Amino acid sequence: MPSIERISVTLPAEMAAALRSTVEGGQYASTSEIVREALREWARARDREQRDLEALREAIRLGDESGPGIPADEVFAELRRMIADRRAATG
Repeated sequence: MPSIERISVTLPAEMAAALRSTVEGGQYASTSEIVREALREWARARDREQRDLEALREAIRLGDESGPGIPADEVFAELRRMIADRRAATG
């Protein structure tokens, strides 16, 4: 079993009341259990954010390495031309 360390946390009265109410309602055995679960979820969310950030950085790196970019106005002009050509061919 991992070692346990006691820490003190200050909460707004509404949060403390919500913790006590949840324990009194039988959903958790203790307020500590609620806080541990919340911290586990927080750690999972941080891990997800870190993975997402790394994936974004990798996508940017790959984009940078893929060659020179094309200005957006050129891309949109080409798309507009393609749409106009298709409409003319079907109309």
